Amino acid sequence: MKFGEPSLFHLLWALIPFLLFLAWGNRKKYDLLVQFCGENLFSKLVAPSFKEQLNHRTICLTCTILFLLLALTRPQWGYQWEERNQEGIDIIIALDVSRSMLAEDIKPNRLERAKRKISDLLDMLRGDRVGLVAFAGTSFVQCPLTLDYSAMRIFLNAIDTDLIPVQGTALGDALRKSVKAFRAEEKKSKAIILITDGEDQTGQALEAAKEAYQVGVKIFTIGIGKEIGAPLPNPDKNGGFLKNEEGEVILTKLDETTLQKISLETGGSYVRSVTGDIDLKTIYLDQINQNLEKKKFKSERRKIWQERFQWFIFLALLFLLLEANLAAKKRVTNS
Repeated sequence: MKFGEPSLFHLLWALIPFLLFLAWGNRKKYDLLVQFCGENLFSKLVAPSFKEQLNHRTICLTCTILFLLLALTRPQWGYQWEERNQEGIDIIIALDVSRSMLAEDIKPNRLERAKRKISDLLDMLRGDRVGLVAFAGTSFVQCPLTLDYSAMRIFLNAIDTDLIPVQGTALGDALRKSVKAFRAEEKKSKAIILITDGEDQTGQALEAAKEAYQVGVKIFTIGIGKEIGAPLPNPDKNGGFLKNEEGEVILTKLDETTLQKISLETGGSYVRSVTGDIDLKTIYLDQINQNLEKKKFKSERRKIWQERFQWFIFLALLFLLLEANLAAKKRVTNS
């Protein structure tokens, strides 16, 4: 036996004040009758079983509430096995964690916006496997492909710009690392979502995109930032910005042209990050989910437990009817 909503067992504590209230009510009712009739007439006007009937009604009402509360916990016993096939797409999210992602032209900054976007994407996924690659001057697999979105969120929350000591933005290396994160023997249903400001400092992004296309991987890019550029906060000086050797503030700009070329090279698409979920819907719902063929990940057997809360509702109704019957007998006796 198990319960679908075991957290609702704390509602049973409500029975204690309910019982105290019924006990107080019964005592109050008895005292008022004695006061109204007087002690001499009380035994003649009120049935000897009056107090016993009150106790029986209290028990019935208590059992009614008890079984209703137990029904809310969804008791289950007995089960049957069900074969479940899971279908979806393999998606690797390549996230830029270079220092340029600290620019605040997107509030609160580019990296935090990107992390929120990924979190929102996880809410949209429909049984797809997802992995995470973090990159700056180099890259590594932060989370391998998984169906466990909770684990993915843990890895996502751990990401910051100090994760990779080698600074820079090596888009080519990030794409190659993302391609390797897929299973080599599978030639379809593979997509990379590249989230970055697009400042490729190695010049290998398009070549890596061509390599991805050859092994059946489509790349979808999301640009984070603005074309006008923004200064980079200096991590060593509170409130300051990074400057070049001439003392000029370094600006980091969104390079949409590079990101568009990367996505078009593989048959993917590009969107600029905006407030809300329009960009995610365009990439995932309209592009990946609709245009990429889904594959079967695994077939598993799972227990389907039978809901038995109906029996507890039935018992609650029985005690409620019994209480109503006792109340009717009480009225007949009193008359």
